[in-house]
Amino acid sequence: MSPRKADPGLRTALVDVAARILASEGPRALTTRRVAHETGHSTMAVYTNFDGMAGLVRAMVHEGFARLHENFSRVWATADPVSDLATFGRAYRASALAEPHLYAVMFGTSSLAGFSLTEDDRQHGRYTMTGVIECVERCMAADRFRHTDPVTVAHHMWSSVHGLASLELGAYLVEPYGPDTCFETQLSALMVGAGDSPESADRSVAASRRTFAAAFTSSAPLPGDGERIRGTSAVREVPGSR
Repeated sequence: MSPRKADPGLRTALVDVAARILASEGPRALTTRRVAHETGHSTMAVYTNFDGMAGLVRAMVHEGFARLHENFSRVWATADPVSDLATFGRAYRASALAEPHLYAVMFGTSSLAGFSLTEDDRQHGRYTMTGVIECVERCMAADRFRHTDPVTVAHHMWSSVHGLASLELGAYLVEPYGPDTCFETQLSALMVGAGDSPESADRSVAASRRTFAAAFTSSAPLPGDGERIRGTSAVREVPGSR
């Protein structure tokens, strides 16, 4: 008898169910038997489609970055690139807070079924940085940022926002230095650190709050002169991803 072929539709269903269980009940509830039962199949479905639980968890990592990329795709280019960059930061934070268990798996801070990230797994999600890098380039072209390496600046933004989101998820940020206060002041400080003036940075960060609210409470394109930032729909290789 020839081995069963993986079913693309079932693969998607298994990943979706696993992500839902992880988000709603946490890592301990995520088992091969539970995922298979939720999709109406035997545990063999997990092995046929993913070669076991480790393969399913790896697929969840990829799905997590795909969801982050989809959130980033809702950031549209406006006449204020610094505001757009702050909106990317807001989108990143929102993604982490919306699916904290998936976020933990994506970055290897949650251990599931003995799974550990490989180097390829760690580099997989770098494509989500493309739009951020292009936005930094626009900030430099507008003379809002110093003309340095845009990839390095984008990584500074990523590491800083990622760190704050992780602290927020761990409930380490308490009043009067709560997550909202720290996040807003951090965004302005990041822009100033990249070369913007404090006054301009504060105005752009404030504008990004309105932009974010419009983009993430509606599926419609943002009004005005914006176009979707190219890197959020067309993937290019990011330096250091190989």
